[in-house]
Amino acid sequence: MLTVTGALRVLVDPRTERDGDVVVDDGSTDATTLDASGCVVTAGLVNAHHHLLQTAFRTLPGTRGVPMADWLPTMAQAYAEAGHDPELYRAAAAVGAAEGLLSGVTTIADHHLNWPTDASTVETVALAAATVEAVRGLGGRLVFVRGSARDDPSQAAASADAIVRALLHEDAVGGTDPDGRLQIAVGPAGVHSDGEATFRALGEVAAEHGLRRRTQANEQVDTAIALERYGRRPLDLLEAWGWLAPDVTVAHLCDVTDEEIGRLAAAGATATHAPGCDVPMGWGIAPVARLAAAGVPVGLGTSGGGSNDAGHLLADARLAMQVSALVGPQLPARQVLGMATEGSAVGLGRPGLGHLGAGSAGDLCVWDVSGVADAGVADPVAGLLWASPGRRPKHVVVGGRVVVRDGRLVTADEGELAARLRERLARGRARP
Repeated sequence: MLTVTGALRVLVDPRTERDGDVVVDDGSTDATTLDASGCVVTAGLVNAHHHLLQTAFRTLPGTRGVPMADWLPTMAQAYAEAGHDPELYRAAAAVGAAEGLLSGVTTIADHHLNWPTDASTVETVALAAATVEAVRGLGGRLVFVRGSARDDPSQAAASADAIVRALLHEDAVGGTDPDGRLQIAVGPAGVHSDGEATFRALGEVAAEHGLRRRTQANEQVDTAIALERYGRRPLDLLEAWGWLAPDVTVAHLCDVTDEEIGRLAAAGATATHAPGCDVPMGWGIAPVARLAAAGVPVGLGTSGGGSNDAGHLLADARLAMQVSALVGPQLPARQVLGMATEGSAVGLGRPGLGHLGAGSAGDLCVWDVSGVADAGVADPVAGLLWASPGRRPKHVVVGGRVVVRDGRLVTADEGELAARLRERLARGRARP
């Protein structure tokens, strides 16, 4: 049993807040108490769109201020030069997950797109397992999305099927283990890289195992390639290929029309906003207010280190709020906090995440608002976004277990994780 005491404000969900204590029954007989005096308590943040491998490839030369058509091959070359092996995947995922936990992210959806050329099914399972082990070992929750970027459709499907069978517990439901720590989904990178055969092949795996489906669409380059290659816009293709449905989440959506937004809403699809990637790279701004007004649930993601060099979801929530006025009305802070919690959880099909009400999985963050960065702030909940861009939580709890206490990881040494990744990258390409 864990009790968080004396909170200044508890944000139960985007619509409900109170003061007082929070009690999490994790089923154990141990009693743990966290002091939340002078703090705001929220649900754990849910990063609905990340690329954890890119944590190892941040601020690379040739990846900033360039068109996506130049960015993609530069990143691909970096992956090829480093090599793909479980050690690199484990080290990159551990750093990315630790960075997330230290900034309040308790669940990460890792859309893994880049696999070694001609990798066997066994090899892809080992790479996925390394990522899973790294995140779970730190105490976080992972949604591993077996993605594809120009993979052979049948090989991608066989790999996805093998990953599900090897890594999910036999009692998994809807692609999620009974303890909720691991979920598996599938998702091609987008119509700019994968054709109909890949979308349908991965869709068949999803249908067989009850998995969620995820993809990316309607950044400007995605639209341009779709028009050039198919004479149709990305959402037209997704609809024709069976990928506009209630189990599908579409990331980015910077370049969408009102008619397309209406189709997303009618299909029951969900969306993920990734301003920390799209804004600095110049790839657009999703019209969140229009999506939400049409009834499309919107979550929030950081995307990967190749475009957004930080996995700090709260900082990206702040950015989302600030740039929203460029494409519509200013988004209120509570709505954006809701995107980073409940909105992301809806897109993952995880009703226990993103809130502290009945049925909560017991993930929460304690944010200290008593210091100089919050002095003079009239509304401490809105102040979580408006003030202190680099804000980090005092405590983080996942499933009733404390994983960050007083701003430090409980489950690992931050310096050792960073050193392990630096050492692996310095060694260069892995040898057989």
